[in-house]
Amino acid sequence: MESKIQLFFLTLFLHILLTIHAETAETLGTYIVQLHPHGQTTSLFTSKLKWHLSFIQQTISSDENPSSRLLYSYRSAMDGFAAQLTQSELDHLQKLPDVISIRPDQKLQTQTTYSYKFLGLNPTREDAWYRSSFGRGTIIGVLDTGVWPESPSFIDDHGMPPIPKKWKGICQKGQAFNSSNCNRKLIGARYFTKGHLAATPSRIPEYLSPRDSSGHGTHTSSTAAGLSVPMASVLGYGSGVARGIAPQAHVAIYKVCWFNGCYNSDILAAMDVAIRDGVDILSLSLGGFSLPLYEDSIAIGSFRAMEHGISVICAAGNNGPQIMSVANEAPWIATIGASTLDRKFPAIVRMGNGQILYGESMYPANPLTRIGKELELVYVTDGDRESQFCLTGSLPRDKVQGKIVVCDRGVNGRAEKGQVVKEAGGAAMILANTVINLEDDSVDVHMLPATLIGFDESILLKAYMNSTVRPLARIEFGGTVIGRSRAPEVARFSARGPSFTNPSILKPDVIAPGVNIIAAWPQNLGPTGLPEDSRRVNFSVMSGTSMSCPHVSGITALVRSVHPRWSPAAIKSAIMTTAEVTDRSGRPILDDDKPAGVFAMGSGHVNPERAINPGLVYDIRPDDYVTHLCSLGYTKSEIFSITHRNVSCHGIMRMHRGFSLNYPSISVIFKDGMRIKMFSRRLTNVGSPNSTYSVEVMAPAGVKVITKPKRLVFEHINQSLNYRVWFISRKKVKGADTMAFAEGHLTWVHSENGFYRVRSPIAVTWKFK
Repeated sequence: MESKIQLFFLTLFLHILLTIHAETAETLGTYIVQLHPHGQTTSLFTSKLKWHLSFIQQTISSDENPSSRLLYSYRSAMDGFAAQLTQSELDHLQKLPDVISIRPDQKLQTQTTYSYKFLGLNPTREDAWYRSSFGRGTIIGVLDTGVWPESPSFIDDHGMPPIPKKWKGICQKGQAFNSSNCNRKLIGARYFTKGHLAATPSRIPEYLSPRDSSGHGTHTSSTAAGLSVPMASVLGYGSGVARGIAPQAHVAIYKVCWFNGCYNSDILAAMDVAIRDGVDILSLSLGGFSLPLYEDSIAIGSFRAMEHGISVICAAGNNGPQIMSVANEAPWIATIGASTLDRKFPAIVRMGNGQILYGESMYPANPLTRIGKELELVYVTDGDRESQFCLTGSLPRDKVQGKIVVCDRGVNGRAEKGQVVKEAGGAAMILANTVINLEDDSVDVHMLPATLIGFDESILLKAYMNSTVRPLARIEFGGTVIGRSRAPEVARFSARGPSFTNPSILKPDVIAPGVNIIAAWPQNLGPTGLPEDSRRVNFSVMSGTSMSCPHVSGITALVRSVHPRWSPAAIKSAIMTTAEVTDRSGRPILDDDKPAGVFAMGSGHVNPERAINPGLVYDIRPDDYVTHLCSLGYTKSEIFSITHRNVSCHGIMRMHRGFSLNYPSISVIFKDGMRIKMFSRRLTNVGSPNSTYSVEVMAPAGVKVITKPKRLVFEHINQSLNYRVWFISRKKVKGADTMAFAEGHLTWVHSENGFYRVRSPIAVTWKFK
């Protein structure tokens, strides 16, 4: 018995010694160290390898060979190295100049700017990317907050085609920016400040140059045309290869947005210069609310861009789900709404009663400790301070210290709420959607352990908290998950039609990925963009129609590369008439758990593979837009403001009786007792000669549809044929109704192969007195 007791204490003693040793001894971990590509010290060394080794030499003991710690020296994908370091060495390394970020090496899942693959673009097979040469040679002009030129998405132009001879732009010098920042990928950069300075005479607290201070412009431009970047991620999330939609297209940056917004005078100046510079596409993730076209600077500037053969792509706005919230409604603009991907970043809440609430987050939890500690929950509701929103200074430290704080979404930024919780001593945050956001799942790279839960989950959470004296919960982070959710769906924030000022044109035109999009990010900003965020990344995540817009700008570059002589209207038609109305499972695209309507998704979700080979297109000449403005009742002076054309609408309408714009979608408005509307359309064959198409119609409820002819026989390429379609209202006025809607579609189907399906959505509106 005594020997057993001695053995027990000996075992216990050894266990204690091993535990103490494990806690005090420093183990080596593998870290990826990123350096500034034009750092202060790089010129002191004859090679990048020696420069990289010098950082390790300064970090480890003097009697150890730094090469023994070095795993890789990176020169192309990024500037930096991978090395094995202890925690104390890591702490020392972080303080050295030129060190941008240090990230622990992790086992990562594939695919980063995953949206290109979600859209069917795959670099391993002959698809739209190969047929378009990845958008080779096209110039995309991006009006935004500028660019971070050292980003891996722009800096290595190896393999890019030469700058087109037609290019007349410049690389404008400015603060922390000079001509050497441009190359064959980033071929031009300018900045515009006069409108901003006139409204805000004080010194601009950011770079007075094309350099990006907020990240938005870097993100959008890389989404459209960023280079292929291996080993990309957001602190380990969504890891893999980052690519823009048109990675072989050139990018020209026009910085028009500053810390307090984007002024129309600067936007117009940039569009004016961009037209002369020679861009092929203008991408504007800008816009506010619906305006008459003659008061809309973007509509005015884009009209002349369109006249020069430039496609203009704009964000629809983030004021959804309210109807009539869509912006950038001009028919010569491609107006883009937002959709979701099937990629999720689960971060569930496990409550003390055993219930699990689904949430999402990109907080960089250590993979070895992803299951957080169970902590007490607190929801502060000080009405005077509006503490439920976790505003700055609203959380009493004595109530939140060491606890998981529940914050309602709204008023201030999502990531900002987490910083407020952190400063007040909170240990973690649960961000709860309200009835305004419902189940919207826009994620953030939070500053402390945090997750976003939907409105339904927030009701369950608060009910549990009210049911017990000491509610408890933990947050469990699940990394990146792909392919387990239904997608695409319409993003809740995506602005909706019908157009407030011009309902005769169905807007938005299409939807494209705009939720939780990973793209390039300035290397001097934390992934949240908050000044307190000292973390450094090459990529970050954003949501909005600002993100969906550059996806379509990239797709436009692909189509243009295949069909360089097509007009902007023909390219837009190709994208619209080939859009999908079903999700990846073959079921209808959803909008808040119901099938999405035309005012939410327009023609549908973009499909680049089909867009480069649409079969037929609806083309529109600049003169047709003038006639359209006349048909809407615009005055002579209003039309001149938009088009700079001095026209007589009386004469124009006499020559074009019964005119309707040859738009790829159809918007029918019955008002003042009107019961019959006729539309004429013209289709141009861009598919194959000797082609016959037959019409298929799904009539909107309450409407009879008659189409003549029902067959179109094309004998050769570029031949155009007309058809007419009559809409006859059968709907009776209901007493309390002031407005009613219905929808359907009209599709021309190739009779021989069935591959070409040229689909036009139909929106019907009844306006009752």
